[in-house]
Amino acid sequence: MAESELSVRSCRELWTILLGRSALRETAQIEGELDRHWDRLHQGLSYYKPPSSSSAGKVKVNKDVAQPLKDFGLRISKFLNLDEQQSVQLLQCYLQEDYRGTRDSLKVVLNDERQSQALLLKIADYYYEERMCLLRCVLLLLTYFQDERHPYRAEYSNCVNKLEKDLVSNYQSQFENLFKAEAPTWETHGNLMTERQVSRWFLQCLREQSLLLEIIFLYYAYFEMSPSDLLNFTRMFKEQGFGLRQTNRHLVDKSMDALVDRIGNLSSLILIEGMDIDFLHKCALEDCTEQHQFSSVPNVIKEMDQLLLTFGDIPHHGPVLLAWVLLRHTLRPDESSPVIRRIGNTALQLGVFKYLSTMLKGLGVSGNNCTASTAKMCIYGLLSFVITSFEEESLQGEGVETQTSHLIDAACEVLSAPSLAEVFWEMKPNMGLGMILDSAVGMFPHKIGPLLQLLTALVSNKSTVKKVYNFLDKMSFYTQVYKHKPNDIISKDDETLWRRQTPKLLYPLGTGQTNLWMPQGVLGQVIIAGEQGYMVRWDYSYSAWTLFTCEVEMLLHVVSTADVLAHCARVKPILDLIHKVISVDWTVSDCLLPLTSRIYMLLQRLTSVINPPVDVIASCVNCLSVLAARMPVKLWSSLQHTGFLPFASSPLTSMSQCISAEGMKAGNYGNLLVQIEQPRGEYAVTIAFLRLITTLVKGQLGSTQNKGLIPGVLLVLKEMLPTYHKWRYNTYGVRERIGCLILELIHAILNLSPEAEDHGSTPTLQSLCIYSLANTEAGQAVVNIMAVGVDTIDLVLAAQPSSCGSEGPGQVMIQTVKLAFSVTNNVIRLKPPSDAVSPLEQALTQHGGHGNNLIVVLAKYIYHKHDPALPRLAIQLLKRLATVAPMSVYACLGSDAAAIRDAFLTRLQSKTEDMRIKVMILEFLTVAVETQPGLIELFLNLEVKDGSEGSKEFLLGEWSCLHVVLDLIDSKQQGKYWCPPLLHRAALAFLLALWQDRRDSAISVLRTKEKFWENLSTPLFGTLIPPSDTTEPCVLEACAFVMKIIGLEIYYVVSGSLEQSLKDGLQKFSNARRYEYWSQYVKSLVCHVAESEEEGICYFSETQMLISAWRMLLILSTSHADVMHLTDDSTKMKLFMDVLDGTKAVLTTPTSVPCLRLGSMMATLLLILLKQWKSVVVAAPLSLILESVLQADQQMMEKTKAKIFSALISVLQIQGLNGGDISQLPQLLLSVCETVKEEALALIDSTRHMRQMEDTVENEDSMETDSPRGLHKDQRDGVCVLALHLAKELCRSDEDGEHWVSVMRKVPVLPSVLSAVELSLRSKQNLYFTEAALHLLLTLARTPQGAAAVAGAGVIQAICLPLLSVYEVSSNGASQSFSRKSQDSACWPGVYRLCMSLMESLLKTLRYNFIDEALDFVGVHQERILQCLNAVRTVQSLACLDEADHTVGFLLQLSSFCKEWQFHLPNLLRDVQVNLCYLCQTCTYLLHSKKMLHHYLQVKNGEALPPGPLPRAQRPPQDLTKDAAGVGEREEAEQKALLTVQCSLLKILSKTLATLQHFTPDCCQILLDQCMDLTEYRTLFVLSFTTPAFDPDVAPSFGTLLATINVALSMLSEIEKKKEPASVSITSLASSEEIQALKSLLMFTMENCFYVLISQAVRCLKDSSFLPRDKQRLKQELSSELSTLLSSLCRHLRRGSPLSPASGLPSIQSKPSASGSKASHEGQEPIIQLVQAFVRLVQR
Repeated sequence: MAESELSVRSCRELWTILLGRSALRETAQIEGELDRHWDRLHQGLSYYKPPSSSSAGKVKVNKDVAQPLKDFGLRISKFLNLDEQQSVQLLQCYLQEDYRGTRDSLKVVLNDERQSQALLLKIADYYYEERMCLLRCVLLLLTYFQDERHPYRAEYSNCVNKLEKDLVSNYQSQFENLFKAEAPTWETHGNLMTERQVSRWFLQCLREQSLLLEIIFLYYAYFEMSPSDLLNFTRMFKEQGFGLRQTNRHLVDKSMDALVDRIGNLSSLILIEGMDIDFLHKCALEDCTEQHQFSSVPNVIKEMDQLLLTFGDIPHHGPVLLAWVLLRHTLRPDESSPVIRRIGNTALQLGVFKYLSTMLKGLGVSGNNCTASTAKMCIYGLLSFVITSFEEESLQGEGVETQTSHLIDAACEVLSAPSLAEVFWEMKPNMGLGMILDSAVGMFPHKIGPLLQLLTALVSNKSTVKKVYNFLDKMSFYTQVYKHKPNDIISKDDETLWRRQTPKLLYPLGTGQTNLWMPQGVLGQVIIAGEQGYMVRWDYSYSAWTLFTCEVEMLLHVVSTADVLAHCARVKPILDLIHKVISVDWTVSDCLLPLTSRIYMLLQRLTSVINPPVDVIASCVNCLSVLAARMPVKLWSSLQHTGFLPFASSPLTSMSQCISAEGMKAGNYGNLLVQIEQPRGEYAVTIAFLRLITTLVKGQLGSTQNKGLIPGVLLVLKEMLPTYHKWRYNTYGVRERIGCLILELIHAILNLSPEAEDHGSTPTLQSLCIYSLANTEAGQAVVNIMAVGVDTIDLVLAAQPSSCGSEGPGQVMIQTVKLAFSVTNNVIRLKPPSDAVSPLEQALTQHGGHGNNLIVVLAKYIYHKHDPALPRLAIQLLKRLATVAPMSVYACLGSDAAAIRDAFLTRLQSKTEDMRIKVMILEFLTVAVETQPGLIELFLNLEVKDGSEGSKEFLLGEWSCLHVVLDLIDSKQQGKYWCPPLLHRAALAFLLALWQDRRDSAISVLRTKEKFWENLSTPLFGTLIPPSDTTEPCVLEACAFVMKIIGLEIYYVVSGSLEQSLKDGLQKFSNARRYEYWSQYVKSLVCHVAESEEEGICYFSETQMLISAWRMLLILSTSHADVMHLTDDSTKMKLFMDVLDGTKAVLTTPTSVPCLRLGSMMATLLLILLKQWKSVVVAAPLSLILESVLQADQQMMEKTKAKIFSALISVLQIQGLNGGDISQLPQLLLSVCETVKEEALALIDSTRHMRQMEDTVENEDSMETDSPRGLHKDQRDGVCVLALHLAKELCRSDEDGEHWVSVMRKVPVLPSVLSAVELSLRSKQNLYFTEAALHLLLTLARTPQGAAAVAGAGVIQAICLPLLSVYEVSSNGASQSFSRKSQDSACWPGVYRLCMSLMESLLKTLRYNFIDEALDFVGVHQERILQCLNAVRTVQSLACLDEADHTVGFLLQLSSFCKEWQFHLPNLLRDVQVNLCYLCQTCTYLLHSKKMLHHYLQVKNGEALPPGPLPRAQRPPQDLTKDAAGVGEREEAEQKALLTVQCSLLKILSKTLATLQHFTPDCCQILLDQCMDLTEYRTLFVLSFTTPAFDPDVAPSFGTLLATINVALSMLSEIEKKKEPASVSITSLASSEEIQALKSLLMFTMENCFYVLISQAVRCLKDSSFLPRDKQRLKQELSSELSTLLSSLCRHLRRGSPLSPASGLPSIQSKPSASGSKASHEGQEPIIQLVQAFVRLVQR
């Protein structure tokens, strides 16, 4: 792919590693790097050699480097005056790290003169940067090698000890070479060395000098400098003029002044450090000055004297002269005092103290800036000793005031170093800087500034805060100045001592206000007296804090007078001190309440004057910001009254009102910004304001206060963010600061948790921010910030001095851009979804010409090397855009695409690159797989292999990201520093994305890679830490991804085509008992979630992912057991039990959302395994689970409950098959019945509510959903329906019904279910519920107890009348009202049929106890019943036949009660009898004429055959010989359908005849009983013997009955015959059991038919109204017909066909045969005997 990792590390990479920003973070790795590169650090800049012929020769013979690179290396060598080999190396490093093109474009660049020149200049910049990085590495080592807090201190220390020997002499000579170096010219360095390049070279030269001096200075801070070295340095610096006398000083321009000054500063610091003033001070205190190294070298001292006497012409000399004066004065006080005096005066004339304070400010803020803090330590020693050794007056020279203030400035600068404030408080008060403090106290409170300035500097941590607070709390002097001597004073004659005669209030404030009271008799020492006035120091004790309160109060009084500015100057230091004190130690704020509470009033008064004092206002706001962090609500309520913040004059109601800023006032701050700060270009208040608002937002005020912040935030979004970059600025860096603060504020708002924002209709802070960033210029401003681009940032970073630390303008810019990324990302994430594209999204994704669109800019941040977070956040934003924006990233990248891809992959490949960037790159690519096809093709870089025609084979290109991904999943790499678990997880996520998106080209390359499957599945063979100790949840995700990839592969690839290595892996997985391991682990994980639900599990999403993946594998294993080698029953049992235990664990703690989520997932798995592995099933835990599920929260548990019900139903079915016993039946029944009752009641509520809604609102869209218990939807797999089915299964299991009865007594299930059914039927809603409820009632009605309970609960009231609304009875013929739908799907006719069955069942079970209700039912639904009996003639759909079957079944039961029926409904009885006869005729005809039936099924019913799936019982076996031709299959399907209809017709016929048997006299009775009343029975059939016609006008006759017997006989013989195989016979379509059942049914039909025939014939023969002629005809016809039939039947029976069915009706409908049919139970002979007897009778 790319060139291999280079053997030579670039200096920048080394620096990154030493900083700890790379993947190498272990101490041993850092030590290894330092050992490897120790020599380079030791050599310093002399590591880079000048060109030489030997080196050029080596380059020429080097075979590993391409010729164009060698040639270009030689050009570099000439241009940079650098060794040829190093030049080639430099070129290689540059190409690896910083080159922004592709390898292909490089060839073009090298051949093109213009482009190659540009490349040469870039390499020059890279080379300069390399040199700087080399020095920075050494500086870093010196900075931290003694810092105990640094993680690599020991390694740094070892390295510094190695370097120590001649480090300084090396670096000193390099420094001399640099300042003496001749500037390059075009003659020596080639014609590219233009003036601009020379200037660039010189700037580099100055920077290197400055860095070298910094290194030398830090070195001498730790190691001693010998006197001779000091002399050498002094000579060298004098010669160089402390940086001002550079050889090339003609090249210095204005921009380099700061660097030249820095060189001077560092030079003088090195000399002061060399004099070792600290040690000198110590020697002086202990009176052993002879120990100091200078005491024994008088000749060096003499030379130094001579040298230093010549100093004095530049400010840098001041501190050196002052330090030398100290040294001479301490070591040889008697000698050469005139020299000392002269040198000392020179130092004071140079303004040494002012120089020191300026120098220390210039060195930067000492936080993590070692040079600055070391310099402060050095100057601290100098100042302390100077002040201790010399009188303050003698140090002041001319301009007492200014020198003192400069001295205090210098002292303050020094004391800001981290630990010096503590050192100061531990010293004696009259020593060192303590003397400055004393003199400042002496002037207090006449001069309030100096003391407070010093004390503010002395606050550094909590202990120093207490010292400062106590110091000010106990003041003992009060200095005052008087122009004239007051009257109430008694003084001594010499006017040196005054005494107060009367007590006096010190401030002219009103009574009752805080004040200072100086009592009578206080003595005061007069310090100065004269014409100008008197300065008196009163010996009076007071608290300065009270005095400060008075000062603030005074300012409030004089705020609108001319004295205001003078008072402001006194109050500002007070405010600054308060700010520092409370920000360091919050606990003191209570004591400062009198002061802090007055800040609000101060802010209000000062902001409303004509020319407000901006600095004081800024100090006030800064104090409030600190207070806001601790007590936001209290501060907010006080701040609202000041009028400082923007506010709304009318309540905010809508977003449009907010955005238009209607009714909003800018407040005093807004006016201040526009009228004062913007014109002046100073923005102290703005910076303070932004900090205050941000602090308030972060303080989580609560929604009402946040609403109050809206005007302020709107001001920022509307007036500041879009325009701040155009304002006027006096100071460099302020603009960047303000931009950064604005974005910090927005970032804080977008990160507010949604709880803190209320979801009303009014806008919230967050929604306002999102809206205005998405739709107004504010968003464009953020886009502009992001569009700064990597080049600008690199320029700013390059321009700032190296030791700016984290505060330089470059860092602020980086921080601002990072915030802009984060804010944009959050806005896109949180923006409410809408169809319209917002202006922000448009700006982000629009295609600009010349590659200037934002996508390219974002992608190019990959080139940024300084702060790894910047490219990471840029890629994160790209990832978000790639997901949500409708655009092609690849198209946006344009011609840069390949180069950017190379840069991404180079960083991804690098072993030292920061791991988080690599993870982010992989995450970006993972998203791109799904959403960015072009981009992912670019990164996959697959090349087509030239294979045979038509087949495409792919290979990995050189620049394919799959190389890296394969490396990352390589099992040998795991655990190495460059492949931590997070990165491994990201690589697997990428692979999973390829599989999920079915990227076949990439997958085909991957799956055939050697060891791919082995490496991929490595994580599944590891042993994980127990869930309770897991530290790296990403390992769980990694395992989940592997499981999913393997699962997808098994699922999509035909098992035969799976790679052998994958099959071997699965075999190994099974053999190594990994199924058991993972099952156990997943169970423990689930249990861990259940146990830790109180504290919440921190890595829940990873857990969920692993469980989901494991679930997928198990589900796959049920259908692909052979491939996955999961066939062993004991293993399955173990896995099943683990799933069961896991489900039980999470669902028995149903209080937490995570548990419910996992519970739902586990329940699904449980259900699938139950269905697939019908092995030994254990129901015990299930009922426990159910109980806990039923107690849980309704909304959450809905789906889970349904799954558990389904699982229980499955268990019951399986146990039914296995004949198992159910132990928990009573508990289960009880809990299920409770649920049924609850659900039924809820359904009643919601149905009523829906009906009301429909009545009131015609438009369904506007439905509210505030029903009493949330709307219950009626679903097929809803809890309610499943609960009913489960209850049904349980009742079926409870055969004797004892549990069931006891539960019914406890829980009123039936009334609630019946009420719900009644309502549902009336409103024709809740179909599934009604069906399920009827099934339950049907099951109950099968036992006497159950039937009694159902009837007693009022089933007839619930069903009888409401059922009318389910169907319409059509007047014009029956056919329209009968559905032609398949009978399997749920429908309302199905409900009607179920009701019929229920009535039949109840009547059959309860007999006479139910006859009234049954007759009511028949009476109410008579029309439908009669229509249904008629309909069979016109509609032969299965649904219609099914209804006829149910209806006849019910009539069969009712026909047992003829007398009651005759009494109550005589007309209906007559109609039913007639219709039944006609039905008999219809069925016989259709059965007789197959062709006719076939025609009807095809044409008239309009149903394409086959009509839907066959019912279970008629389904033919699967192993039929499949006819190849489609015609054959079609024919077979039609035959099957025909057979199904025939069976249905036969069932209807058999039941019809059984019913008719009850309407005709009993055979025995009519034959034997002579005095029988024949009028009770009507003649049902007319005297005719023709074959039945298909015509409603032809009445049913004896011919019909004879035809029925004939049809039955012919069907029996058809079954018996073995027809030739070509045609399709009944036997080939049905199983043996089905054939047996069919035979029984036919026999049953014949028996009943004979019976009815004989009965009716005897009835006619005995009837006197019949003509003798007719009777004779009847006898003849019957005699001949029956004889023929009888002989056929006997023939048939001899073949061994059963006569009377043992089971009654066939098993298909499991309905018992007619109870009245005695003959059918008499065995084989009786029926034949009966017929024979009858024949004999008629033949007589």
